[in-house]
Amino acid sequence: MLAIRLQRVGKKKFATYRIIVSEKARDTQGTYLEQVGIYNPHAKTNQFAPVVDRVKYWMSKGAVPSETIHNLLVTAKMIEGKKKKSVFISKRRAAKLAEKKKVA
Repeated sequence: MLAIRLQRVGKKKFATYRIIVSEKARDTQGTYLEQVGIYNPHAKTNQFAPVVDRVKYWMSKGAVPSETIHNLLVTAKMIEGKKKKSVFISKRRAAKLAEKKKVA
């Protein structure tokens, strides 16, 4: 299965990301099929710059965007729908937070 996801590049503590298309099971730092854009969370303007026609092409071929990429595409109005929850809390952490809330 193909996935559209982020590959971290850049300096330490100043990450920028490539938007890549690769096999879901492969490591993000390994080889990929194509780079379809960049994402720089530190930039004031043009922080999300996908190659629109290539992203749509790969999605038509069955590539599934990761939750983060899906949210960025929704924000950029390239696709329609609601944003997805991209960060999940483990059961252990959720229990700890519930206990703190109960005490307070």
